Amino acid sequence: MKRKTIKTVFANLHSKLIESIDDEAAKELVKKNSIITGGAIVSMLRGEAVNDYDYYFTNRETVEAVANYYVNKFNTAHPDRAIKPRVIIEEQRVRIRVQSAGVASEGSSENYQYFETVDPTEAASYVNDAVDVLETVQEDDKPKFRPIFLTDNAITLSNKIQMVIRFYGSPEEIHDNYDFVHAMSWWRSSDGHLELPAKALEAILTKELLYHGSKYPLASIIRTRKFIQRGWTINAGQYLKMAMQLHDLDLSDLKVLEDQLIGMDAAYFRQIITILQEKQDADQHFKISSAYLIEIIDRLF
Repeated sequence: MKRKTIKTVFANLHSKLIESIDDEAAKELVKKNSIITGGAIVSMLRGEAVNDYDYYFTNRETVEAVANYYVNKFNTAHPDRAIKPRVIIEEQRVRIRVQSAGVASEGSSENYQYFETVDPTEAASYVNDAVDVLETVQEDDKPKFRPIFLTDNAITLSNKIQMVIRFYGSPEEIHDNYDFVHAMSWWRSSDGHLELPAKALEAILTKELLYHGSKYPLASIIRTRKFIQRGWTINAGQYLKMAMQLHDLDLSDLKVLEDQLIGMDAAYFRQIITILQEKQDADQHFKISSAYLIEIIDRLF
C-alpha cells in the first residue's frame, strides 16, 4: 500500500472514531492528540490484513479522558456485572483495574476465578473464553468502536482499534518503549503526517527483527515467538542484546516482573502477577523464587 493510501485510510478511520465519541471533551482530546503506530503500518506496507490499529496519545490528559470514557461506556453497557473495571490514577501512570482476572471482556463469563485454585484445563478454558470475544464481535449489529476488552494497559474497541494507556508522549517517547525497528513508523492525527523511517522500511522488506533496545527486554524475548511463526528472522546478536538488558533486572522483585510483562496482556500473565501479589500480601517475608515461579507457570501454561 502506498504512503498516500495509508494516510487516507488513517484519516478516514480516525474521523469515524471521533464521530463515535459522545463526550465533547474526550472527543476533542482524541481528535488532536492521537498517534497510530506499530504493526498496522507494517501490515499495510506489506499488503497484508491489519490485525488491529494501535492508538497512543500525546499527553496524560488525553489518556485519563480516554480511560474514564471507555470504562464508563463498558460499565454502562454491562450493568449486571458483579465486578466492574475501574480507572486507577497513579503518579507514574494510568491503569484499568479488574479484580481477580485482570481482564474484562464483552460476553465473557462473570465467574472470575483465581487460577491457582482450579484445574489447569479449566484455567485455560476461562482465558480462551475471555479472549475469544475479540474474534467474534468485529462484524455485528452493535455500535461500532465500543469497548469490548479491558486490561491494565489497553482498551480494545470493536472494529480493530486498541488504545494503549500505558504510555503517552511524542512518537519518539512512545518508541522508547518499543523493541523492534520495523514497527516504528507512525501517523499523527493533529496534521495527518505519516513518518516512514528508512531503517523500519528496510527491516520490513527483509522481514528481519532488529532489536532497538527497550525498557522491557523480557516481553521482547517472548514476543519474538509470534514473529518467527509469521516467517520473520532474528540473528543471535539481537537475542544477546535482549539478554544483556534482562541481566540488569531483578525479576524476583514483583514490581519489576510486572513491569517487564507490560507487553504481555494475556490473562495467564496477569494471573501470575495476581497470585504473586496475594502471596506477598499474606507474607511480608515472601521472596519470589525461580522454583515457585516455575511451579505457577507449569500450572497455567
